[in-house]
Amino acid sequence: MQISKSLMTNIIAILFIAISFVVPPFLYKHTLDTGLYALSGALTNWLAIYMLFEKVPLLYGSGVIEQNFEAFKSSIHKMVMGQFFSQQNIQNFLMNEEMKIDLSPMIERADISPAFEAVKATVMESKIGGMLSMFGGESLIDSYKESFNEKLKAALISLVKSQAFHENLQEHLQKSSLQNDLICSIDNIVSKRLDELTPQMIKELVKTLIDEHLGWLVVWGGVFGGLIGFVASWIV
Repeated sequence: MQISKSLMTNIIAILFIAISFVVPPFLYKHTLDTGLYALSGALTNWLAIYMLFEKVPLLYGSGVIEQNFEAFKSSIHKMVMGQFFSQQNIQNFLMNEEMKIDLSPMIERADISPAFEAVKATVMESKIGGMLSMFGGESLIDSYKESFNEKLKAALISLVKSQAFHENLQEHLQKSSLQNDLICSIDNIVSKRLDELTPQMIKELVKTLIDEHLGWLVVWGGVFGGLIGFVASWIV
């Protein structure tokens, strides 16, 4: 079983008080004052930490975490949305991700037969359609289908890789409502999750995060209290 830093500090302070009754008379006052001041400093800091999380009767300001639950929750929401999901951060993210987009594989796998069929229909319905009928008509045009598809795909791939295409896409992302929609969706998710929190959950979360560090306040309260007591024992 691991003993907490706060408990260890209090035990050491109490040991100093106990030892003062068995040491030689000339050391009695110095040892006793050191122990009393150390215990006073440690207990005061421990009580202050305890009051952050628990309501203590007759002590105004105790239980501050639970009492200010709504303000605490609002601060978390404001911090998350302002620091991590601001409009500028979302815009930078979308622009960076846009540069990683490679549409080439999609174009390679795409079925562009409808485009060829549309071109064929346009040609056959034009004035030269009747002329082509004398040379095979649609069968003649179909012989160029594979070549047409390959050249069209190559042209589309060249287009989506061009700087002009990416610049137009970035401009569209900046002007579109995508950013606002994304921010609203994230805001709703964060708000919904925070609404699920209870004061007890907030208290436990904060306590878990800072308990280890707050424990050192008790330790240093005992250390400095003991030093002050030792010095005071020579003065008073």
